[in-house]
Amino acid sequence: MKYPEMIIFDYGHTLLYEPGWDSVRGNAELLKYATKNPHNYTLEDVRKGAELIFGKHIESIRKIGYDICGQVGDKVLYEYLGIEFSLTPLEMETVFWNGASMGAIMPGADKMLDYINKNGIRSAVISNLLWSGAALIERLNRLLPENQFEFVMTSSDYFIRKPDRILFDIALQKAGLSADEVWYCGDNPQADIEGASQAGIYPVWYDNDTERDYKNRSSEHAPACDHLHIHEWNEMIDLLEKIRV
Repeated sequence: MKYPEMIIFDYGHTLLYEPGWDSVRGNAELLKYATKNPHNYTLEDVRKGAELIFGKHIESIRKIGYDICGQVGDKVLYEYLGIEFSLTPLEMETVFWNGASMGAIMPGADKMLDYINKNGIRSAVISNLLWSGAALIERLNRLLPENQFEFVMTSSDYFIRKPDRILFDIALQKAGLSADEVWYCGDNPQADIEGASQAGIYPVWYDNDTERDYKNRSSEHAPACDHLHIHEWNEMIDLLEKIRV
């Protein structure tokens, strides 16, 4: 195990999580900015449209390892409904996302980031996410204002999802580092841990119980690769202290 020059993080359930997620509430916030709704569609109509565009069509693409940006999904959904807004595509993402959940910090994530920043360990983010990197940066900066992330990558900006190693290889190019100089931390044993491992990056499985039932984990299994398995961020801080030269 080599002391890292950089640690790259997953976003959801690793750095932040989304308590009380409610997409209907997100759409309700977004509709406040509607400037045109010729068919007088209701929130329930929008929900049904979102099930068709996001729940059926976009989700079918995600299941085979690819992503479409949420801004494209919004464009299809609201042009399909004939609804227009006084917002930019990025503002639409942010208004919906904050309306659905303002987000919260995973326990100790802020303390852990402070530690690596003070000790000169570089940091970045790779997330499987419908929302754009720009929208994610806004959320990270709001909730973790002391972060020093050099870059933030979301699958929807690159159309490829983890565990495809292309995202990890691009991150190494951005960082200007070799794989053995980087760690990757995430909560998903396949997308994050096995994905990083196949790119030669040392993986840290952050297996925390906070809102553990936030998604269906039936398809997940213990990583089939060498990795560090932790449950709290303090465990990684302790390890870094031990191996620091």
